[in-house]
Amino acid sequence: MNTPTRSDLFYVFGRIGLLSFGGPAAQIALMHRELVEERPWLDEKTFLRALSLCMLLPGPEAMQLATYAGWRLHGVWGGLIAGLLFVLPGAIVIAALVALYAAFGDVPLIQAAFVGIKAAVIVIVLQALYRVAHKALTGATAIAMAGLAFLAIFIFDLPFPLIILTAAVWGYLTAKGTRDPKSRPSTSTPMPWRTALFCAAAWLVPLGILSVAGPPLLAQIGWFFAKLAVVTFGGAYAVLAYMTQTVAFDFNWISTEQMIDALGLAETTPGPLILVTQFVAMLTGYLQNGPAMAIAAGLVALWATFVPCFLWIFVAGPYLDLIADRPRLSSALAGITAAVVGVILNLSVWFALHVLFAEVVQWSVGPIRLPVPVWSSLQFGAGLLVALAAALMLGARLGLAQSLGILALAGIGLSLI
Repeated sequence: MNTPTRSDLFYVFGRIGLLSFGGPAAQIALMHRELVEERPWLDEKTFLRALSLCMLLPGPEAMQLATYAGWRLHGVWGGLIAGLLFVLPGAIVIAALVALYAAFGDVPLIQAAFVGIKAAVIVIVLQALYRVAHKALTGATAIAMAGLAFLAIFIFDLPFPLIILTAAVWGYLTAKGTRDPKSRPSTSTPMPWRTALFCAAAWLVPLGILSVAGPPLLAQIGWFFAKLAVVTFGGAYAVLAYMTQTVAFDFNWISTEQMIDALGLAETTPGPLILVTQFVAMLTGYLQNGPAMAIAAGLVALWATFVPCFLWIFVAGPYLDLIADRPRLSSALAGITAAVVGVILNLSVWFALHVLFAEVVQWSVGPIRLPVPVWSSLQFGAGLLVALAAALMLGARLGLAQSLGILALAGIGLSLI
């Protein structure tokens, strides 16, 4: 393996950050080409083991894989360079999109375009559901876990963190196999407690200061997204329904429709999809107190969401081989991944109901909480756009950018008709 300079890191990870469109699979493939095939800076075994580690951790696995690669090549500074460059291009684009959305989102033609984007979001989430299910549902137990997770969140409205914790405990307790007794830490570096304590303090102390001396909205945003960062197993799609429920109904920051718009716009940017948290925070800040609060809220959301990603990698990185050889941890991850299938199915149904129907009410009896559409509010135009989205993205297999453009124009066309 070659050892790059820091200038090399800036160039390569800056390039990866700018080109990291298309979700985790495309981003991981891009990093494999850049770091393993073309340079090579990492060998195949190390890359795959690092990917397995990042899938065990909460947070965006592609961003954490980039952070691990930077850490492996140049220590903590290398990890910071790689992780930040993976996130910053998308964060800048998100900030620009929020400004445009705040300025023009209420224009009728723009709203019509977003109907088309909402239709695309349904198909995007269904594609994510298929990809995760194909990987995770390898047996009857996994299928049952997914079904139970769907029922728990869709019918009983149980909290997402509780579902993930239950799935992890079940997977851990039912694990088979034993770990390799020869496995050792991947480096001779001792447990980096100083780095861990510094990252933890950098993450949580500013949030504590906001709670004591800052605007209440910023403190609320910071602590909510910090909690979300700890339970974001299985990718951003897994927590979107929980996030939507919290920000749209519990906190009343934005509407469900605005949340779907945020996801559609976040899909068009480079970097991890969890940048949707920045969009939600900035839009919330703008709606409550104008542009200055929007900028502050976006920075708080980025801090709360991504600082822990560095913490996990810097603490777990030296123990890559040791962690990868533990069957119980792998089994816990398998349980979480199976449950995530049910959670994403809930997200698909949730979004479909709110796109296809203008009115959705909550039906409750005992512990059961069911979203029920008002059938007279069915929006036929939205249904046609969903069918068009499926034809473009699943049938013709057009790229995301092309499909979103066509659907936005189709939404405008339908509104004019």
